[in-house]
Amino acid sequence: MALHAWGAPSDPTVHGLLDVDATEALAFVRDLRAKSGERITLTHLVGHAVARAIAQQPDVNAIVRFGRLYQRDTIDVFFQVAFGGGGNLAGHKVERADLKGVAAIARELGEGASKVRDGRAENVKTTQRFTHMPAPMMGLALRAASLLTYDLGLDLSAYGVPFDSFGSAMVTNVGSFGLTVGLPPLLPISRCPLVVLVGEVQDRPVARDGAVVVRPVLPIGVTFDHRLLDGYHAGVLAKEFRRVLENPREVLADELA
Repeated sequence: MALHAWGAPSDPTVHGLLDVDATEALAFVRDLRAKSGERITLTHLVGHAVARAIAQQPDVNAIVRFGRLYQRDTIDVFFQVAFGGGGNLAGHKVERADLKGVAAIARELGEGASKVRDGRAENVKTTQRFTHMPAPMMGLALRAASLLTYDLGLDLSAYGVPFDSFGSAMVTNVGSFGLTVGLPPLLPISRCPLVVLVGEVQDRPVARDGAVVVRPVLPIGVTFDHRLLDGYHAGVLAKEFRRVLENPREVLADELA
């Protein structure tokens, strides 16, 4: 029965889970929020950490085009934004997120999120155009836009389709909805090979120096495209990602100076 229930596997998706001690990250976010006056959250810090991790392994910052890999010029992170009462998702792409501080990312994302929720963001307008199409045409139009943008390199922004609107990685937060953790899907039309999901911080018992202590733990769900990343790449990214989140005062000392 199993032999005939499925076809041959063709999906390159790989999933991973990462638990991060958020003690230092929460304190860093609190202090940076007070210093900068920005509404900084763990999501902003996670997005910056993802970008820094990609910078340590830049060959994963690429897209697949006609069976070949093409490097991106910049490391851009797309932050998903819930709107319409939480029932819809769009987002804002922060360009060169590895070179921007957490406070700068929070400021830019705050402005971008306001445009999303007000319906002024270009990607929201584009989504509305696609959803008004007849159902049989919608999938075809989405795939055609992806082909023209990513495979042929055409800039369709003049026609209301933002160019490379998803960037190098996506970050989405489900912790705000009370979900502990999740494993996000890759969006084929986005050509984005890495999606990071921020879960809900919860106090958990962890081992420290041979003793059991309670720490706030941030669960991270990750999905990546195995055509671009393998276990080695994932390990390099995870190491740098954890370093930033667990030692932000040391790694990002300039932000609190």
